[in-house]
Amino acid sequence: MKTPLRALFAVLPSAAMLVSCGSKPAPEALRAVRTAEIRYDESAVTDRYVGTVQSRHEVNEAFRVGGKVVKRKVDVGQKVHEGDVLAVLDDIDYQLAEEAARQQLTAAVSQARFAESDRQRLNSLKTDGSVSVSDDEKAQTGAQTTSATAEAERKKLELARNRLKYTVLRASQSGVVTAVRFEVGEVVAEGQPMVSIANEGEPEIVADLPEDRLATFGAARYKAWLASAPEQSFEVQLRELSPQAAAQTRTYRARLKPAVPRPLPLGATATLLVERPAGEAPAAVIPASALTQNKGQPAVWVVRREGSRPVGTVDLVRVSVHGYRNDDVLVSGPPAGELVVTAGVQKMAPGLKVALAGAPGVPQTGQAVQ
Repeated sequence: MKTPLRALFAVLPSAAMLVSCGSKPAPEALRAVRTAEIRYDESAVTDRYVGTVQSRHEVNEAFRVGGKVVKRKVDVGQKVHEGDVLAVLDDIDYQLAEEAARQQLTAAVSQARFAESDRQRLNSLKTDGSVSVSDDEKAQTGAQTTSATAEAERKKLELARNRLKYTVLRASQSGVVTAVRFEVGEVVAEGQPMVSIANEGEPEIVADLPEDRLATFGAARYKAWLASAPEQSFEVQLRELSPQAAAQTRTYRARLKPAVPRPLPLGATATLLVERPAGEAPAAVIPASALTQNKGQPAVWVVRREGSRPVGTVDLVRVSVHGYRNDDVLVSGPPAGELVVTAGVQKMAPGLKVALAGAPGVPQTGQAVQ
C-alpha cells in the first residue's frame, strides 16, 4: 500500500503544474470613454453678463432753498406728472422776506420820484441862471441814483418771490418715483437730493465689463432677457460705453437699449448675451464636463490613438478657456482632430489605456466611464 500512495503524491504536483500552464487569465477589459473631437472655427465667442434695468433719464429732485419740510406728497413707486407737488417747506421766513423786499421797493420808488421831480424843477430854472451848474449836476445824479436803487429793490422783490415759490418742490418730468430721501419735520439744505424720478419710457440694460473684453465689445452682437421671463429674449443695441473704469471694481459700464422700443420693469435683473468675434485665436466647442485642472490651470484628457485600432492612451493637456455656452466651453490649445474625454475625467490617469465608446471592435464588456 505504501508504494501506490507514494506514486500518487508524486503525480499530484505534476498535474497541478499542467493545469496551471494550460489555463491563462482573461485579459482585463479596457475602459471605454466618451470623446469629442477638437474642431476649430471662426464662429463668434459668447460672453454673458448680469445687468439691471435702469431708466435712461433719472432726475434727483431737490429744493432750491433750505428749510423744514412740512408736507410730503409722494411715495416710492408712485407715478407723477410734470408739475406735480412732491414736498413743501415751511415758508414763513420767505413770506417775511418778500414783504420786507416789497416795503423797501416802495421806499425806493418814492425817493426816485422825489429826485426826478427835483431834477425837473431845477432844469426849468436853468434858463434864467438862478440855478448853478453844480446844483444841476447834483439833481441829475440824485435822480439817476434813486432810479437805479428802485430798480435794484424791484429785482430783490422778484428774487424774494422766487425763493418763496421754491418752497414748493414740483416734479420736473413725468415718471415713477424710485427713491424718497426725507421725512416730514426734517430740515433740509438747499440742493439736497430729495426725490428720484425715473422716466419709464426709455429703459436700458446696464452691465459692467472687465477690461479684457472692452476692445471687442463694441463690434459684438447683443441679446438680452429678463430673469422673470428667460424664454423671451430680445435684441439690444449699445448706446453708451464708459471710457473710464470704476474706481472700486475696475470695470467699464455699458448701457444698452432695446433695438425695438419695449417696456421693461425698472430694477429687474437682466442677462446680457454678447456674441463677439473669435479674433486671431479661434476656439473649439467641447462639453464643459471635459474640463479639468492641471496644477491649477484648465486642462483636458486627450486620447492618443494607436494606429487604426479603436483604443488609445490618455494624456493630460492644458487648454485656454475663452468662454462658456450653456453646458459647453470654448477652448484652444490641442491640435484640431484630437479626441478629448468628455465624461469621467476624474477617473483618468496619465498613460491609461482606454477604448473609444461606440467605435467598431470595442469589446462589449468595456463600458463608458460615467
